[in-house]
Amino acid sequence: MADYGEAFVGIDVAKLKNAIAIAETGREGEVRFIGEVDASATAMRRVVERIASRFGGVHFCYEAGPTGYSLYRIARQSGWEVSP
Repeated sequence: MADYGEAFVGIDVAKLKNAIAIAETGREGEVRFIGEVDASATAMRRVVERIASRFGGVHFCYEAGPTGYSLYRIARQSGWEVSP
């Protein structure tokens, strides 16, 4: 991942694992699947912080539903803007 610009992070939320993909901004921005991450608060906080540290701005979007509420709280407590 590049250390510049903005990125959009999409998270497919599930009970045990969350699938994460990143799309960099711009016409030549790369889109890639990062992988599946344990859905625990600790694991998600670690991944979100690692992604956010590599870009100037990060926008998170997740699948709304009963398993997405904990992810929303984690992101908001960490100061990141998220959209369901």
